[in-house]
Amino acid sequence: MEYRDKVLKCAECGAEFVFTGGEQMFFADKGFKNEPKRCKSCKAKRADTAGQVSNFQRTETKTTCS
Repeated sequence: MEYRDKVLKCAECGAEFVFTGGEQMFFADKGFKNEPKRCKSCKAKRADTAGQVSNFQRTETKTTCS
């Protein structure tokens, strides 16, 4: 199958970005079904802030296994 560059619109900032044929081939090889939704800069920003925002409180419970 021949892959051609596609112009997509970022879901976060609205900018257009190119989904290259090589990237499409990579996605197909990995079995990814969806095209990317974010441009590279928004994806990088999202990855940077993912580890910083933590409002989640975890409750630890101890048990004895038999």
